[in-house]
Amino acid sequence: MTQETAIAAKRKLNPWLKLALELGPLLLFFVVNSKYGIFAATGVLMAGVVLTLAVSWAITRHLPAMPVVTAVLVLVFGSLTYFLHDETFIKLKVTILYTLFGAGLIGALYFGKLLLPIVFDMAIHIDDAGWRKLTIRWGLFFFALAGLNEVLRRILTTDDWVNFKVFGILPLTLIFALSQAPLIMRHEIRPEDEDPETHF
Repeated sequence: MTQETAIAAKRKLNPWLKLALELGPLLLFFVVNSKYGIFAATGVLMAGVVLTLAVSWAITRHLPAMPVVTAVLVLVFGSLTYFLHDETFIKLKVTILYTLFGAGLIGALYFGKLLLPIVFDMAIHIDDAGWRKLTIRWGLFFFALAGLNEVLRRILTTDDWVNFKVFGILPLTLIFALSQAPLIMRHEIRPEDEDPETHF
C-alpha cells in the first residue's frame, strides 16, 4: 500500500469537531481561570487535552504528532504547576513547546527529512522545494512565538498572560498560515505526483 493510499484510508475528523477539540481545552482554560484561578484552570486543561486525544483516537484510530507532543508537555508542566503550586511551569510550557516544534522542524530538515507533511497530516500537496521553504518559515515562526511568550510571561499578570495564550497565539498563527498561501500555490502539485520517499 502506498503512503497516499494509507493516508487516504485513515478516517478523518469532521472539521467542526476537529476545531472544537482544538479550541475546547483552551476556552475551558480561560473560563476556569477567570472564575477559579490558574491552578484550577491548569487541572481542567490537563483533563481537556487527555479527553481530546481520546476522542480523536476513538474516531480516527491515529493521533497527529503535534497534539500528542502538546498533550505530553501540558501533562508534565501542568502537573508541576498544580502540585508545586507554581504558575511559572504552565507559562514556561508554551516557550518549550514552540521551541521544540521549531527545533524539530529545522533540525529534521538539516538531516534531509521533512516533518511538516506529517504535522499537516498531508492536507496540502506541494513539491519538496516548497516543503523545505515552508518548513524553514514555520520553524522560525515557532521560535518567534517562543520568544514572544518568554517576554510576555515575565511582564504580564497571570490573567493577561492567559488572555494572550487563548486569544493571541491562535490569531497570530492563523495570520501566519494565511500569509503562506502564495508559496503553497506556487509549489502545489497533484497528490499522485508527490514523491513520498523524502518524508517519514
